[in-house]
Amino acid sequence: MARSYWLVKSEPFKYSWDQLIDDGQTYWDGVRNYEARNNLRAMKLGDLALYYHSNEGKEVVGVAKVVGEAYPDPTTDEDAWVVVDFAPVQRVEEPVTLAAIKAEPALAEMALIKRGRISVVPVTRRDFDRVLKMGRTVLRPGARPEKQPPREAPPRNTAARRAALAKAEAGSKAGQKARPKAAKKTSAKKKAAKKAKKKSSAR
Repeated sequence: MARSYWLVKSEPFKYSWDQLIDDGQTYWDGVRNYEARNNLRAMKLGDLALYYHSNEGKEVVGVAKVVGEAYPDPTTDEDAWVVVDFAPVQRVEEPVTLAAIKAEPALAEMALIKRGRISVVPVTRRDFDRVLKMGRTVLRPGARPEKQPPREAPPRNTAARRAALAKAEAGSKAGQKARPKAAKKTSAKKKAAKKAKKKSSAR
């Protein structure tokens, strides 16, 4: 299946490119526009997205890839909204500003300009490559899609999510406490075997 290309917007004071780099992966939540939601639903594993800082900076600063397809937005109980998982691919060497994009005749039809109010928009391969060229950026081999193992979607609201995390953490601690006991049992068996061996030798 052919790869698709997108542009996603994020206000840097809310979630910046550097934060995505630090996190390594995130789910793209908070989309409350139907057109943007439909674009999230259309994303497939391995698709690439230009990462755009909106309001502050107003520039393309990186390339991200889809590592998890659409599932219910865990920050709301409403069924209408979805998220996808993104991971960083590469920083753009020279950020490409909105002004530079608008000044480039070849990008006149780009959705960033035509659909400026939408936070998630499709991008043609030609426009994607053009923006990267303007940013003096050549994608490294890491841009190839990575197959991610299937995983269970997180709980649908933050309270439940915190409870699930607490439960998982408690289970992890319980497992850690149980391990030494298991080790002692194994050690006791070895000691018993050694005693039996000594008795057998004595006979």
